[in-house]
Amino acid sequence: MFPKLRTALLAAALAFPATTAFAEPISLEEAIAKAIEAAPSIRANEAAIEAARAGRVQADVRPNPVLGVESENFIGTGPYDVLSQAELTVIYAQTIERGGKREARIALAERDIAVAEALAGTSRLDIAAQVQQAYIDVQITEAVVKIAAFRLETEQQIQIEALRRVRGYKDPLFVETRAVARVATAQLALQEARQRLLAAKSKLASYWAGAGDDIEVAAGFSETADLGLRVAKSDEAAGTALVDRARAAVLVEQSRATQDYTVSGGLRFLPGTNDVAAVAGFTMPLGRFDRNKGNIERALAERRQAELLAEASRLERLRRLASLRADSEAALARADGLMRDVYPATVKTLEQVRWGYNRGGFNFRDVQDAADAIVQLQEQWLDAMTRYRDLQTEIDRLTGRFDAEADKGTNP
Repeated sequence: MFPKLRTALLAAALAFPATTAFAEPISLEEAIAKAIEAAPSIRANEAAIEAARAGRVQADVRPNPVLGVESENFIGTGPYDVLSQAELTVIYAQTIERGGKREARIALAERDIAVAEALAGTSRLDIAAQVQQAYIDVQITEAVVKIAAFRLETEQQIQIEALRRVRGYKDPLFVETRAVARVATAQLALQEARQRLLAAKSKLASYWAGAGDDIEVAAGFSETADLGLRVAKSDEAAGTALVDRARAAVLVEQSRATQDYTVSGGLRFLPGTNDVAAVAGFTMPLGRFDRNKGNIERALAERRQAELLAEASRLERLRRLASLRADSEAALARADGLMRDVYPATVKTLEQVRWGYNRGGFNFRDVQDAADAIVQLQEQWLDAMTRYRDLQTEIDRLTGRFDAEADKGTNP
C-alpha cells in the first residue's frame, strides 16, 4: 500500500515544477517524537501517574493508633471534690485490620497506577495521529502548490498563444480578455496554495512550538509492516488495566465485609491507695446490620460492565479497521491511477488542442476545456489524497503503528 502512496505523491511532484528545499527534511517519526516531548498533555499524564503512585504509598499505611486519657470522679460533691478522688486512666488502642483490607487497598492502588500508565500510552498515540495527519497535510499541500504553479505556467503560455492570434485578427478581442482573466485566476490559486502550505507547516510545527518556515517534510513515507486486523497495544493495555482495576475494587469491597477488631491497654491511677493498675480492652463490631452487601454487588456489576465494555471496544475497533482498510486502499488506488494513467493523457490532450489551436483547427473554448480538464483532474486527485490522509491516519491510530515512536517521545 505504501509504494502506491509514494507513487501518487512522487507522480504529483514530478508532474509539476519543483520547489527548492532549504531546510533539512524532518521524518514523520521525528515529528511525532518532537511533538510528544513538547506536549503539555504528556506532562499531565506523568502527573497522573505520580498521583497514582502516591496513592499506592498511602494504601500501604496501617491505621493510626489512638492514645486516650480518661478521668473518673473528676469533680463531685462531698469527698469527691475537684481532683480529690479522681481516677486517671491512660489507654493505648490499635485497630487490627482483618479480611485482607490492606492487601486489597494496595492491589487497587497498583491497578490505578496501571490505568494511569495505560491511558498515558493511548494519549501518546492520539498525539501521534494528530501529528501524522498534519504531516501528510503538508505533503499534500506541497503538491498542491506545484499543481497551482504548473497551472499558472500553462495559462501564461496559453495567453501568449491567444494574444498572437488576437493580434493577427484570427480571434476576437474577448479571447485576450478571457486569457488574462484565466491567468489572474491561476495566480490567485497559486497564492492561496502557498498560504495554505504555510498554514499547514505552521500547524505541524506548533506541536513542538516550532516555526513553520523551518519545516521541510520528507518526499514519501517509509515502508511499514501491515499490522492487519490488530488493535493497538496501548488500547489493549488500557482496556485490560480498567478491567483489572474493577476486579481489584471488588476485592476491596469484599474485604470491608469483615469487621475490624480494636485492642487497647493502659494504666489507671487509683488516688485512694496511690496504686497503679493495668487495664485492657477489646472491641468487635457485631456486623449484624452492615455487611457491605450493597457495595459488593455494585462493584461486581461495575466489574462486569468494565469487562463487557472492553470487549465491545475491541470488537468495534476490529470492525472499524476492516472497513477502513478497504476505503483507504480504494482512495489511494484512485489517487495513484489518476496521476499514473489519466493525468498523462489529459496533458497530452491539452498539448494536441493547443497545437491545433495555433494552426486554426480549434477555437479558444476548446483550449479552455482541455486546460480545465487538467484542473478538474488535479482536484479529484486532491480529494482522493485528502480522504486517504484521514483514513490512513485512523488506521495507524487503531493499529498502533506509532506505538514505539510514541514511547520514544517520553523515553529518549
